[in-house]
Amino acid sequence: MTRRLRAAALAAAALPLAACGADVAADGASGATAVTVPRCGEDVTYQLPERAVVYEAGSADKMFVLGLTDHVRGYVMPPANPPVEESPWASEYAKVEMLSDDLLNRELVVDAGADFVVAGWRSGFSDERGITPELLDTLGIQSFMHSETCYNYPEYPVDFTPIEGLYRDLELLGRIFGAEDRAEEVVAGMRERVAAVEEAAPAGRAPRVFVYDSGTDQPFTSGNQAPPHEIIETAGGENVFADLTDRWTTVGWEAVVDADPEVIVILDYQDRPAEEKIDFLRSSPVTRNLPAVLAGNFYILDYNEAISGPRIIDGAEGFGAYLRDLYPTGADS
Repeated sequence: MTRRLRAAALAAAALPLAACGADVAADGASGATAVTVPRCGEDVTYQLPERAVVYEAGSADKMFVLGLTDHVRGYVMPPANPPVEESPWASEYAKVEMLSDDLLNRELVVDAGADFVVAGWRSGFSDERGITPELLDTLGIQSFMHSETCYNYPEYPVDFTPIEGLYRDLELLGRIFGAEDRAEEVVAGMRERVAAVEEAAPAGRAPRVFVYDSGTDQPFTSGNQAPPHEIIETAGGENVFADLTDRWTTVGWEAVVDADPEVIVILDYQDRPAEEKIDFLRSSPVTRNLPAVLAGNFYILDYNEAISGPRIIDGAEGFGAYLRDLYPTGADS
């Protein structure tokens, strides 16, 4: 089954879901239902949102896969994101407005009349840009943060692996929007797909994998809090920077050389094509003799498979298949 068909099948599914630890209370004045769920470790009570603003494809995809398009006011899509026309949910994107191709900001959210904002901590929400959940609370605008990004959220840090964080987000959004049935089916399907990738992973030594996001003077890479790390581990590889407790971080080229990667995962941005990064690695005297470069072991990971959203499961499946073809019985085979 293609990625597009799998996503469509998940988006159409609906079965019952357990309460997921949320408290539900009726609002006697309005008849609306208030639902209390955690927001990065802090219990927050939500009224049913009707005008959600979602930041980047990961946030939008979470809403679309749960069948919540009618609750989306619009989306914010910076230039790094691939065209929404290439998305498994292209037809859903076509039903809502693109509000901006810039970063998330307070003015945009207020002007859109949003009653709910979905983004990540320091990935949409930002102290520096003056748009935080606390500030939106004072404006009467509800907010939801990706669980993956909560590990360093001030005062309320909680730590979830990216894939478990994805499951949790879908379950919590299901509670907030009364889409528990759909959320359970979607998450169950994702768990099955991840288990299948893990089961099929080569049994021998895990190949050393370097994630190259960008950067020439210094490379920008994935620590153990970002989806590529878990994609690599699920597929049977070893992230050479697995000891870095961060989502995305800068390292030195010397550390990359010392790690001696056998495979390089290249992030493919709309505004920073993967081929340009591969050309740099092949031409740089620092990297051109790395085992992965000499062997041409480059795996291109779509940008939306590297951020919190349903497509990280596609990323795990794709990279799993790549490693199985490259190393059928492990890296020493």
